[in-house]
Amino acid sequence: MADALSIIPASVQRNLSDKLYEKRKNAALEVEGIVKQLAAAMDHDRITAVIKLLAEEYTYSPQANHRKGGLIGLAAATVGLTSEASQHLEQIVPPVLHSFSDQDSRVRYYACEALYNIAKVVRGDFIVFFNQIFDALCKLSADSDANVQSAAHLLDRLVKDIVTESDQFSIEEFIPLLRERMNVLNPYVRQFLVGWITVLDSVPDIDMLGFLPDFLDGLFNMLSDTSREIRQQADSALTEFLQEIKNSPSVDYGRMAQILVQRAGSHDEFTRQTAITWINEFVKLGGDQLVPYYADILGSILPCISDKEEKIRVVARETNEELREMKADSAEGFDVGAILNVAKSHLSSEWEATRIEALHWISALLNRRRSEVLSFLSDISDTLLKALSDHSDEVVLLVLEVHACIAKDDEHFHQLVLSLVQNFRGNNTLLEKRGALIIRRLCVLLDAETVYRKLSLILEKELDLDFAAVMVQALNLILLTSSELFQLRELLKQSLINAAGRDLFLSLYASWSHSSMATISLCLLAQAYQHASTIIQSLVEEDINVKFMVQLDKLIRLLETPIFTYMRLQLLEPQRHVCLLKALYGLLMLLPQQSAAFKILRTRLKTVPLYSLSDEQVQFGTAHFNPGSTSSVPIEPIMNDHLKQGTDNTQSWIDFSSRLQLFEQMQQKHRTLAKSQALQHKYSTSTKDIQQPEEPKQELPDANRPTLKSSRKAPGPLQL
Repeated sequence: MADALSIIPASVQRNLSDKLYEKRKNAALEVEGIVKQLAAAMDHDRITAVIKLLAEEYTYSPQANHRKGGLIGLAAATVGLTSEASQHLEQIVPPVLHSFSDQDSRVRYYACEALYNIAKVVRGDFIVFFNQIFDALCKLSADSDANVQSAAHLLDRLVKDIVTESDQFSIEEFIPLLRERMNVLNPYVRQFLVGWITVLDSVPDIDMLGFLPDFLDGLFNMLSDTSREIRQQADSALTEFLQEIKNSPSVDYGRMAQILVQRAGSHDEFTRQTAITWINEFVKLGGDQLVPYYADILGSILPCISDKEEKIRVVARETNEELREMKADSAEGFDVGAILNVAKSHLSSEWEATRIEALHWISALLNRRRSEVLSFLSDISDTLLKALSDHSDEVVLLVLEVHACIAKDDEHFHQLVLSLVQNFRGNNTLLEKRGALIIRRLCVLLDAETVYRKLSLILEKELDLDFAAVMVQALNLILLTSSELFQLRELLKQSLINAAGRDLFLSLYASWSHSSMATISLCLLAQAYQHASTIIQSLVEEDINVKFMVQLDKLIRLLETPIFTYMRLQLLEPQRHVCLLKALYGLLMLLPQQSAAFKILRTRLKTVPLYSLSDEQVQFGTAHFNPGSTSSVPIEPIMNDHLKQGTDNTQSWIDFSSRLQLFEQMQQKHRTLAKSQALQHKYSTSTKDIQQPEEPKQELPDANRPTLKSSRKAPGPLQL
């Protein structure tokens, strides 16, 4: 230190710390001259002593003017050293970098100025300090003092020029620092970072594309910045990188795909659009590299299909189609289970379009990898069943197609129908609102007869008798009204003359016995009129309740539809279809005379022609085929004369006595259950009355007492 003091005159030392800039500048020029002389003499020891003096006594001084003088002195010493400066950079640069964080803005300004002058002298030799300089400039770019910012920008431009022309710059050492700084939110720092990324990417010898995964997320993060300028700069940089990716033969798609998947779910619209655009290009270019990431990519695409922004929706749909069309082998990492889980999770999406595409994916996987999908069936079956309650008809239809695809074999078909019945049992609303749609569509997809036979077999053993009755009534209504079941109705019409029709009739009969009106409808459809009449006459008072009357009303109205045209035409030949007349009259006798159904059926029966009857039949028919007659002449003898004629003589095909016994046994179970429920209701009501006594009410006279109605609520209308 003493040696350095003797080298630099005392006046120069005083002026270096003077408050006036001109004096400090002149002193620095003196230092430059001294160092030049020492450099010429190759006296590096004394040069080192001078630099040490400037650093320790000035730049690290607590006095601001001393620090300013030290900085300008170090810059002057570097200028004096010229080509020899590189040997002393380890002493010169650290004190200057330290001054970048000085509390005094003027000191920070002079630090920028000093490093600028140093860099101009040493150029590429100071690359060894690049990371430290970059870190310092990153902070200064957001400095609170405008002059410091301006000085930092000048220094930044010079450093960029030096880096682009240097062959010593190490991108590998720089990337970790860049990755760390990319998370900074300050807009000035962001502009600084994007500027450096753009500059480095423009250098042919620097492979920024290879390190893109390290800072890609940071660039995407800038797309949502509040500053339009920053958004544009980030977008411009990303566009350039995407173009490079298209032209590059080797790209790490995997790491970047994970970043894009996360950004595709951003709340910022511009970020989502850019991310989905990148994903679209990756799906086209990535090939086998993307196979392990299919599930993640799909998880980002499906929500975007329902995005509020049309541009995003269009690109997402295109990407979805591209991804679904790609062929991948399991050996390449194609994870069917992961993709199924993604599709399953999006079946509960609030957006219909997303749910639809999720179902398309499940369907596509079933068509291509059925065995693998079935191995995960337990994971998705419950979700698929719940999807049947979706408010969208299109979604429900697609769900049914998936179910039908799964149920191609007997085992899965049985499980599907059983699960459907269980769902209907636990969710009466599903049966009322979606039951018809579900059953009709399954009949189209899986063969109507097979579906109805399986449903009947399951319902025959159903322990919940109330549910079984409601379900059978629903199936019966679908059978009688749906165009999809036309062939099934035609087959049932031949039950008495055709073996296939008889087998179908018998397979349905056992479960249809849960509902007396459904059984009567089945017999009328099968033209088993004598058995229908017998069933009607077997009904007792307990069977005639509100539910029964509702179903009867529906049947009477259905008799007037095209479905039963054949039956109405048979009334043109009453002598051949006496049992049909008897059955219809039996239904008429069950209806209240003031009801609309009674008037409809009575009007129909009045149209039965009498000209085809013999004189004796006319005599009886006038009294009995005319509902308005009051004659008491029995009609049974006339009917008995015709039991062996027409359709009824084929009933030997079917053992109707055993069917009647089966029907009565089933109805007896329902009567027993109804009594039990009535007693339970009565007990619970009486218990409630005891717990909460009310004031006695005056009883009405018997003549004015209102008629009691069934306490059980009738099932809601089935939506067709």
